[in-house]
Amino acid sequence: MRRLLPHPLLTLTLTLLWLLLVNDFSAGHMVLGALLGWLIPFATASLWPQSVGVRNARVLLRYLVVVIYDIVVGSLRVARLILGRPSRLRPAFVTIPLELETDLAISLLANTISLTPGTVSVLVSEDRRTLTIHSLDTADAAAMVAEIKHRYEAPLKAIFESC
Repeated sequence: MRRLLPHPLLTLTLTLLWLLLVNDFSAGHMVLGALLGWLIPFATASLWPQSVGVRNARVLLRYLVVVIYDIVVGSLRVARLILGRPSRLRPAFVTIPLELETDLAISLLANTISLTPGTVSVLVSEDRRTLTIHSLDTADAAAMVAEIKHRYEAPLKAIFESC
C-alpha cells in the first residue's frame, strides 16, 4: 500500500488545495485534484529522505487554527503599523534557539514564521540549532522568542517528533 500511496496526508492536502485553488467542487475537478494529489507525491517519493508521520492529529488541527488566526491578526497589525507612523517601527533580527530536530519540523517552523505578517525567517544555522528571523516591530525580543516557541515550536514538536 505504501508503494501505491507513499504520502497519504500529502495526497489529501494537495487534493484539497487544488479544489480551493480552482474554487470549483465539480466531479471533474475532484478527480483531477485526486489525480494530482496522488501523482505528485508518487513521482517525488524517491526525493523524500524520510517518511512523514503525524503523531498527534488533534494538535495539528489546533496548530492550523492558531496559524490562520495569527495570519489574520498579523495582517491587521501590520496594516495598522504601516498606515500609522512607520517612523515608530522597531525592526530587529531575533535569534531563536531550536529544540526541533527534524528538517521537516524546522522547515515548517521557518515557513510558519514567514507566513505570519510582520516576520520573515532569514537563516537556519548550519548545525540547525538556531533560527534567525526579522521582525518588523519588536518591543521585546525575549517575549517574541517565548511566544514563537510556545505557539509554533512546541506544537510542531508534538506533531512530528517523538517527545
